[in-house]
Amino acid sequence: MIIGLSHFLVVSAILFGLGLLTVATRRNAVAILMGVELILNAAALNFVAFSHYVEGAVTGMVFALFIIVLAAAEAAIALAIVLAIFRHFHSIDANDVSTLKD
Repeated sequence: MIIGLSHFLVVSAILFGLGLLTVATRRNAVAILMGVELILNAAALNFVAFSHYVEGAVTGMVFALFIIVLAAAEAAIALAIVLAIFRHFHSIDANDVSTLKD
């Protein structure tokens, strides 16, 4: 069996769908961050898959590297925010954050 571009696109679509479902349905802030990471990984997989099937193209891999760096920075900042929310509310429920408006 030969693995083609369509196989990569299906896996990426499944990852993106699971990430979107996780972000939309979870109330736990850490679970929401995991969903965002799944969405970013799906985008990186698309870039790498398309650059593999284009002869001599490395821009997809450069974009994927940029996405990995962006995901690491996002995780560090978001986890610091989650830690601050936990210190203030003693919970990481995303619905509790709406009281910060006051």
